[in-house]
Amino acid sequence: MSNIICTCCPHHCHIPEGKTGLCRARRNEEGRNVCANYGRITSLALDPIEKKPLAHFYPGSMIVSCGSYGCNLACPFCQNSSISMCDENHVHWQYISPEEMKDIVMGQRDSSGLAFTYNEPLISFEYIVDCAKLLKPLGKKIVLVTNGMIERSIIETLLPYVDAMNIDLKGDRDFYAKELHGSYDVVKENISLCAKHCHVEVTTLVIPGKNDDVNWIEEQAKFLSSCNPEIVYHLTKYFPRYKYEIPPTEKAVLYALRDVAQKHLRYVQLGNI
Repeated sequence: MSNIICTCCPHHCHIPEGKTGLCRARRNEEGRNVCANYGRITSLALDPIEKKPLAHFYPGSMIVSCGSYGCNLACPFCQNSSISMCDENHVHWQYISPEEMKDIVMGQRDSSGLAFTYNEPLISFEYIVDCAKLLKPLGKKIVLVTNGMIERSIIETLLPYVDAMNIDLKGDRDFYAKELHGSYDVVKENISLCAKHCHVEVTTLVIPGKNDDVNWIEEQAKFLSSCNPEIVYHLTKYFPRYKYEIPPTEKAVLYALRDVAQKHLRYVQLGNI
């Protein structure tokens, strides 16, 4: 069997038979691009919706949150590296079918729906769609917490089933290219597209010396305002994680960045402080 080219995200990985791409979740099975982590759940919890974070989407509600393994970025500051940077052989997972996930969500009377989070959900879009098809007719909401680094065709497949997203905006073009192995432009395009079709909030984890420039934050606030002036922009305090030992973000920096972002956006929230 020959290699396949995965067209799910901009990496366009060339995947040999039986192997996975950079994300550890898309595999070449007899020439087919399959979701190797389909239904393989590593984390399952009932969370406040604000923890996603979503500030203006059913505030005060709870939501069932699930995650698998794998990610198509390589963020050296990842807060969930124990699952996002692992493959099927290096993390504990349990298979939960869409039907079983539906029963779990419906069994939580206080839950507004299902959030796909913890690792990167977009690389497992088939599972999201299959769960959504069962839950949305029952009045449940579908939420994604995502890096937004995916091809437009995948976003367009998902949008009819998704009610809300929190999308990361991690840094400038060079930061994405050199440290994250991603595309700033693709993420911005997807934020703009999704904001036209569902509730979108955006998060920047503010890392000292990496993405805490006042002018850059103001530029992002202007961009988000052009997409939708009602977008909530979350500026979140960084703590050392994974490969980064940079000291935590100072509160004064976050307050100053919030003041700048609020020139263009009505809703700017600080997290982790």
